[in-house]
Amino acid sequence: MLGEEFKSDLYDVEEHRRDLSESFQTKKNTILKSHGRPPWYGEDGLPICDAFVIGIGGGSASGKTHVARQIVKSLGSIPTIVILSQDSFYKHHTEEEIALAHASRFDFDHPDALDMPMFAACLADLKACRQSNIPVYSFAEHQRLDETKYLYGAAVIIAEGIMALHEPALRALYDLKVFVQCDSDLMLARRIQRDVKERGRSVEGVLEQYLRYVKPAFDNFVLPTSRHADIVVPGSNNSVAIELISTHIRRQMNERARHFRKNMAVRSVDECLKLANGNSEGSSFIVLPQTPQLKGIYTILRDEKTSREDFIFVVDRLATFLIEKAMELLPYKEKVVVTPTETECSGKELDVKNICGVSIIRSGGPLEKGLQQVLSDVAIGSLLVQSDAETGDPLLLHVMLPKFIRHRHLAVDTWVFLLDAQIGTGASAFMAIRTLLDHGVQQDHIIFVTFLVARSGGLSVLQNAFPKVKIICGAVDEGLREAWLEHYNSKGDGHHDGGRKVWIMEPGMGHIGDRYYL
Repeated sequence: MLGEEFKSDLYDVEEHRRDLSESFQTKKNTILKSHGRPPWYGEDGLPICDAFVIGIGGGSASGKTHVARQIVKSLGSIPTIVILSQDSFYKHHTEEEIALAHASRFDFDHPDALDMPMFAACLADLKACRQSNIPVYSFAEHQRLDETKYLYGAAVIIAEGIMALHEPALRALYDLKVFVQCDSDLMLARRIQRDVKERGRSVEGVLEQYLRYVKPAFDNFVLPTSRHADIVVPGSNNSVAIELISTHIRRQMNERARHFRKNMAVRSVDECLKLANGNSEGSSFIVLPQTPQLKGIYTILRDEKTSREDFIFVVDRLATFLIEKAMELLPYKEKVVVTPTETECSGKELDVKNICGVSIIRSGGPLEKGLQQVLSDVAIGSLLVQSDAETGDPLLLHVMLPKFIRHRHLAVDTWVFLLDAQIGTGASAFMAIRTLLDHGVQQDHIIFVTFLVARSGGLSVLQNAFPKVKIICGAVDEGLREAWLEHYNSKGDGHHDGGRKVWIMEPGMGHIGDRYYL
């Protein structure tokens, strides 16, 4: 998963199989998207498994990055992978240190040159399924830049660097520790070629730095870390070792798989009926009053003969009603104003630091205009959640969140309108809420706005897992009908592969996103 800042580092499986060499030469910190992030939580809403973390250590130019990309290539169709380079975590340098660096007189190969606590903290966040904002280091300027890169959603993390196995705090985070062993002459030749071509160094400067700093650091700090490795991999001709590592990772990922959408779709209706009909003060589930006007709106939207133009107009109108109702759940404070008649009047104003919207693509899109009608300058992000072809479980494929959520210190004070057209099994809603919580958004700061909710769907699971999340909907449908989608092929080649199970809300409004956008 990734934010807007990391959009250029997104590759499909087939793309990075064809173009891995170029991408890894130009970017060490890389997100590689394959088939999305499956659920990492249980039905209680709490995480039940961390990301799988691999630490790869070894000498400079030993082939650590090559080993990392070979692992990715060998794994094939697995969830999202992040390759995190320790090179990003060089400390901020003074002007004197920068001058020494340009003269090849600064020791970048000593452990003290790296911000190990920050590296461990970022890696711990990613492992715990939280977002992280990693520093950006410029080798041309020999300086850590002010900008950061936003990362979130990795199922597999590969951390590589010469000191990747040096610190106990780092080693404690790894599920698998790898050391890349390589001949010293080959490492020197690779380093000369890389630093001259990619970092603009002279051969003389590279050699001087190697003899003064790199070789002593390897002997004193890097090589001794090989004793901590679970497996030692040759820097070349290592296909057997790569296959062993990949097989182990695939086995671990299979053991961590979670499949519970089918359970969410067949929950008892009793609790949902109580929730839907309660609407008492303080309730976390609120349905708009079923006035004749509102019933007329839903009659238009349910009618398959309604034109697209009329459908869009009425959807936008209903979305505005729902957002206006949702606004009542935000905190307000007293405010005194002076009217045009020069009279003081006591009123209310919003008492929130940050507020934004997050739309679950693409059925949540029809609610965005209503949000913008009520809050004209609101920032809106998006989540792409789709069903796995085999299990029906949700897959988190893409994350594009506002800055208020990307940074944890801002997310804790941010209120979020989470938008989706309907809650059926609740699987997509479940994953979206869990994603916001991972970023530090408070549960009672999430307001889920939707057109329809199924009584016998996943509503009770959502309410039990996230009791403080407020859900605002316009109508409650009777339930879900289990169906079989024929001629469905997850490979997308149009051939029949037996189809897959789906749940259809009834009476429903059809595919709201399709009717709105197509």
